Amino acid sequence: MKLNAKFTLCALALAASTLALAADPIKIGVDGPFTGGSSSMGVSMRDGVRMAADEINKAGGVLGRQLLLVERDDEAKNERGVQIAQELINKENVVAAVGYINTGVALASQRFYQEAKIPVMNNVATGSLVTHQFDDQPDNYVFRNAAHDSIQAPMIVEEAITRRNFKKVAILADSTNYGQLGRQDLEKALEAKGIKPVATEKFNIKDVDMTPQLLKAKEAGAEAILTYAIGPELAQIANGMTKLGWKVPMIGSWTLSMANFIDNAGPGGEGARMPQTFIQEPTTPKRQSFIANYLKTFNTKNGRIDSPVSAAQGYDSVYLLAAAIKQANSTEGPKIKAALEDLKTPVEGVVTTYNKPFSAKDHEAITANIPVFGEVKGQRVVYAYPDDQKKAGDVRLKDVKANDAMSGVKK
Repeated sequence: MKLNAKFTLCALALAASTLALAADPIKIGVDGPFTGGSSSMGVSMRDGVRMAADEINKAGGVLGRQLLLVERDDEAKNERGVQIAQELINKENVVAAVGYINTGVALASQRFYQEAKIPVMNNVATGSLVTHQFDDQPDNYVFRNAAHDSIQAPMIVEEAITRRNFKKVAILADSTNYGQLGRQDLEKALEAKGIKPVATEKFNIKDVDMTPQLLKAKEAGAEAILTYAIGPELAQIANGMTKLGWKVPMIGSWTLSMANFIDNAGPGGEGARMPQTFIQEPTTPKRQSFIANYLKTFNTKNGRIDSPVSAAQGYDSVYLLAAAIKQANSTEGPKIKAALEDLKTPVEGVVTTYNKPFSAKDHEAITANIPVFGEVKGQRVVYAYPDDQKKAGDVRLKDVKANDAMSGVKK
């Protein structure tokens, strides 16, 4: 009897430990700038990620386990991003990571995930090089669900040259990897139209006087300013034009939608236009629910999400990863990667419904027909063109990618 009782106790202890192990949370790293000039993007992304994880956990989690977010503030600094990547991989043992707002931080940090064979889902950084950094390697663990700059730059040029018929444009871009890679993409897109910018000017993060750059653009006869930068410095461009008494349209990358551009530029920012994968308007039931829940959960000021694009893409990135982990029936990096490259079930997101968004050779979830043009109006971003409002959220990526393949379109 004593032997049987002892055996029973051992069996129960073993079962309990096995159950506890099975119930261990699935750790997902979340890396972004939650302080500083990029923080409106970083915090909005993080909050979108939190919303998705909370919804998934309330529905039972993934593989019977809860998602546990391990959040770190990279302060938009490359060296800090590198430290965080190593910590999340070696100390926290994350099975995947989401985030990266700044292209430079992504390029400096994601190599550690590549080496560890852990998927990283870029959900805001748009530098075209981000998903191609490891093209020379047999496997690529870097994915993205944001509109990369090779999509945005041609859109910006199309808006300026074709839609609005400007003949002379100037480029103002910051000195970061993001700004300079974006500038190169703009120059390529302009060259394809047979146009050379009348001025190309650079500035640094935290610069507060854009007078020299703006005067060169004005003296060259620029009819529009094309931008690649982030909110605070973009506001200085708008404010600089106001001081000079010279107002021409600003058309630039998606970051013209940042709250710290809109708020700091004030009236000078009105009319700025930019590509957007998501605009804070309830054009679908999914978007309506997302917006309402976000505003309620995070008690936002003035009923406005600081960076709606970042929030939506952050939210969707968690659902994409969760779908891959579920399909793989594993938290092993190579198996999650393989599942992402061949997702069997569509994932309904806020930006779109993701139907086979990735393949072994294509790690970009967002295709060229998804972004629309937003415009700053009344201290928020609205649809620049009414027709875009009708199609928003109604894109099915499987059909888009099939059409691209048939027509030979490359991203």
